[in-house]
Amino acid sequence: MSEDKTDIDARRRSIGSRRNPDTEEAILAAAEAILDESGLAGFSIEAVARRARAGKPTIYRWWPDKTALLLAVYHRQKPAVVHADSGSIEEDVAQFFVHLLGHWGGTGAGEVFRYLVADAQSNARTAETLSEYAAARRKQTGALFARGQARGELREDVDPELAAEVISAVAWQRLLTGRTAITLDEARKIARQVVRGLLAAG
Repeated sequence: MSEDKTDIDARRRSIGSRRNPDTEEAILAAAEAILDESGLAGFSIEAVARRARAGKPTIYRWWPDKTALLLAVYHRQKPAVVHADSGSIEEDVAQFFVHLLGHWGGTGAGEVFRYLVADAQSNARTAETLSEYAAARRKQTGALFARGQARGELREDVDPELAAEVISAVAWQRLLTGRTAITLDEARKIARQVVRGLLAAG
């Protein structure tokens, strides 16, 4: 038998300032649906609150502004970070570009991320959030270059996180200039250009 709406609403309220999983899921699902249906133009805290049947104070307690909620939706939509381990650093970097740019270009995630980058130029809170996100991504993607070092492909003085920042910069630049379409051959060319300067002698 289905639960009574009153029981569901009571359970949503019962946790107070702690995040209630049911309410959090309802809010994120509502936010995702609004983005899918109306894009950024139709996205607002008010619209999400109405669709999720949640109070705006609850949303603002967990996500201090629209941008924070958008970033949460971006994380929700992003596939699990799985970096290829082909045994070749060039091929791994090529797959990085295909995977990331394919996700940005094939879903609404690219539009959301462009908005976050633009908002960070005038919103200190967004800039801090984006900086923290980028630092985490450098660490994750840096593991790809650390593997290349462990295999002896890359010089010992290569900084894996700095190398990760370089390829992320290429990806961000292509996103911001509307060039997310990419073939594997093109991705391999970019990877070759980036990686050859990092290779160990011989």
